[in-house]
Amino acid sequence: MEKNFHECIKVCLECLEACNRCYDNCLSEEDVNMMKECIRLDRECAEICAYAAGAMQRNSPFASQICKLCAGICEACGNECQKHDHEHCKACAEACFKCAEVCRQMAS
Repeated sequence: MEKNFHECIKVCLECLEACNRCYDNCLSEEDVNMMKECIRLDRECAEICAYAAGAMQRNSPFASQICKLCAGICEACGNECQKHDHEHCKACAEACFKCAEVCRQMAS
């Protein structure tokens, strides 16, 4: 496994965790309907982060493209989470933006 994968894998796993926490907490919010897009993007982001981490761990020849896709999905999720005032959304947005940045560096 390439050395520079380690930081990106770590950040992807942190983002995965933040998205899962946000997803779970969004389901408990009073107006779940208002959180629909946040919940949807939390799931998408968690899935691509898990996939990207796995791709890097197995030194996939597609890791760069997967990281590029991951960055775009993380950014979309972060932008959505940023619209909400909940602590779990703020924490998720921060993790998503960090992951997007690190994945972009990995893909370049």
